[in-house]
Amino acid sequence: MKLNVIRQRGLWWAISAICILASIIAMLMLQTQVGTPLRPGLDFKGGTRLQLELDCSQPGNCDKPISLDAIREVLKTENLGDSSLQLVGQDQRAVLIRTNTLSVDQRTKLQAELQSKIGKFDAAKTQIDTVGPTIGKQLFQSALLALIVSFAGITFYMTIRFELDYAIFAILALFHDVLITVGFFAILGLTPLRTEVDSLFVVALLTIVGFSVNDTVVIYDRIRETIQLNPGQHINEIVDDAVNQTLTRSINTTLTVLLTLFALFFFGGETLKNFALALIIGFAMGAYSSIFIASTLLALWREKRGRAFAPVKTAAVEAE
Repeated sequence: MKLNVIRQRGLWWAISAICILASIIAMLMLQTQVGTPLRPGLDFKGGTRLQLELDCSQPGNCDKPISLDAIREVLKTENLGDSSLQLVGQDQRAVLIRTNTLSVDQRTKLQAELQSKIGKFDAAKTQIDTVGPTIGKQLFQSALLALIVSFAGITFYMTIRFELDYAIFAILALFHDVLITVGFFAILGLTPLRTEVDSLFVVALLTIVGFSVNDTVVIYDRIRETIQLNPGQHINEIVDDAVNQTLTRSINTTLTVLLTLFALFFFGGETLKNFALALIIGFAMGAYSSIFIASTLLALWREKRGRAFAPVKTAAVEAE
């Protein structure tokens, strides 16, 4: 079966336009409600970090590793269900809790509740830190700078390897992927889930950018190769052929990665759930934009600019 991406490009663009519009509306609604287009997690708005370790000098206190489920139940009881948890150490006898900013009384109560469920903690190894919003702001600025630098580097690379118009539409496809992923989390932030984003979300966005541009480069490379071999062929036909020649590879690569990410989403624990979800949305959008957006926009641009056919070398030029 041959996929006619050019003939149905209006449909592909309409689907993307709807997704982008929904993303923008969700971000504007969150901006009105909480002052930011996404619900910021502890990494960005600040909070309290507690590292607690079991006291193994107590008989039977360290017979089994710490249960994250038991800790999460305590946190939910204290209205701290959105906290992030991480086991520390090979023996899993210490836990790192990152939660909203807690007062001294709240920390004392939380530690007492945890000790009643988990076991006695070693006071000498207990660490409590408070991260202020200033650190969160610096982290946000660093994350934004990382995204800008990655886009600039990709633009430079694509321009050198291909041409400027290839680079422009590759970047537009990347914006498409990032915007829809961000918009999806904005929508989740409006739901009762009140999903927040943290530093792992930024890592996911950077990973999405790298994955998406890889698929786009493969298709663009086939387009450039076909143009060189058949300069008299129309750009629409070239794009259709290039997409169909690389379609199996794109689908297989994306499905293989998505299977791993779904396993991480369902079995990787609460800490990695949103990270895996962001990658699932972003990778799926990356494959979609590479096939249906970046390639069709390039074809339309060249057609409108009078470059639907590559210039054919004359015999005189070839003789020289």
